[in-house]
Parts: sequence; C-alpha cells; structure tokens
Amino acid sequence: MWRSLAPARRRFFTALLVLALVVVATAVVVAVVGGEDEAGPAPQDRPGPVLLVPGYGGSTSALEVLAEDLVAGGRDARVVAPVGSGTDDLRDQAAHLAEVVEETIERTGAPSVDLVGYSAGGVVVRYYVAELGGRSTVRRAVTLASPHHGTDLAALASTLGDRACPAACRQLDPGSELLRRLGAGDETPDGPSWVALWTEDDATVVPPTSGTLEGALTFSVQAVCPDLTVSHADVPRAPEVVAMVEQQLGVAAPRLPDASLCRRVSP
Repeated sequence: MWRSLAPARRRFFTALLVLALVVVATAVVVAVVGGEDEAGPAPQDRPGPVLLVPGYGGSTSALEVLAEDLVAGGRDARVVAPVGSGTDDLRDQAAHLAEVVEETIERTGAPSVDLVGYSAGGVVVRYYVAELGGRSTVRRAVTLASPHHGTDLAALASTLGDRACPAACRQLDPGSELLRRLGAGDETPDGPSWVALWTEDDATVVPPTSGTLEGALTFSVQAVCPDLTVSHADVPRAPEVVAMVEQQLGVAAPRLPDASLCRRVSP
C-alpha cells in the first residue's frame, strides 16, 4: 500500500507520522520532568535532623542552647552558620540554607529536615520553602520572634542610609519588596507544617505581632505562660520556649502547648 502511494502523498503521511512522534515524546518529557518538580510533602511521622537558622547579625549563641537541648533529647541538631556577617541579602542566606539542607539529607539519609528560624532566620526559612524548593524537603518549619511583616526599627534604620542599614536590614522594612513577595497570597506554602511563636515583650520586632503567620499555628509565649517575661534575645534559650519548640518538632501535629510547660526550670 505504501509503495502504491504517490511521492507527494508519501511525504505528507511521513510528515504526519513525525509530528505525532514529536507530540508523544514531548508529552513523556513533560510528565517525567513535572513528576520530579512536584514531589509530595515530607512525611510528618518521620522526624529528621533539625537545622537552626540564626537571625540578623548571624550570632549563633542563643540558638546553641536550643540545639544542645535537642541533641540531649536524641535529635540530630545543628546551627547553620550564617553567610558573611549575617547582615547581607536574606536571599543569599536562603540559598546557603538550601545547600545545607541538601548536604544534611545526603549525610543522614533522612527524607526531610525540620527548620527552626530565629528572628530574621524565620524569614530566611520562608524564602527557602517558597522560592528554593523547600516544600518537599521540610517537614516542620518553626519561626521564633520573626519579623514576618517587618519591624519598625528596620524602617527607621533604612532612613539613615545603606551603611547604617545593610541589605538584610532594608529587607526587614515592613514595605520591602522581599516581604511583599513572601506575603502575597499564601504566607505558609504547602509542604511543611508551620508554627510561628513570638513574645509580647519583643522590643526588636516592632510590633511584636509581626511574628504571626497566616496559615500557621501561631501563638505568643504569653498565650501559654501569661506571667512569663521573655525578651527578643531570650526567645531561643528560655527553658519554657525550648520546651514549646521541642513539642512542635515531635510526631504529633503542631498544637498549642498547655501550661504544664510553664513550670519547666533550667537545670
């Protein structure tokens, strides 16, 4: 039959066949690549290593207290060293965090990590999850006293020039492009279970309610322990807060802690 066709007809049907093969091949590639990009969320019943992300300025001392407590409880926990001085572009900090997450999963064989972001570190965690592929690698995302909606102190400092207010400082201005981007639509992207903890005594994140996140389990320290005074600097090392964080990093779904944690005392 094929030989009986005129040359023009053969060329026509050959072109149709090639076009059909191209369409099929393209569909297969899209399905394969799309399947890789759309990995599901991390299993909530398999806690992995904990990475703690420091805040503006990069000091790790406060988070070391929390990390040591987590290690004593049997968790693999470490504080992520900041990039440079810790005052540079928060997007660079998030890119560094992505590298550490990948290295940690490769080292441990865990399916995911838990992230705890203190202060500006919480904004870094959000950027990593929303923009750099963290939706499938993060099981729990906990932020501590983070200026999710900016802080008035950064707004004031930004009027003094770049030297007084470096890149990360300007990005924590309530009107910054980075915060507008993270706040557009869903503040807590699908994937991790989100927890946002803050303190009413915060004089660095102003107003303190900037520490809230829509879509997360959000609560102040004082909602659990009304008589507790915790400054911004003490959030990661206050024994009561350490206990609250450890509870949120368990297997059970995040929930508001009960007042029994308020009786915890330092060793």
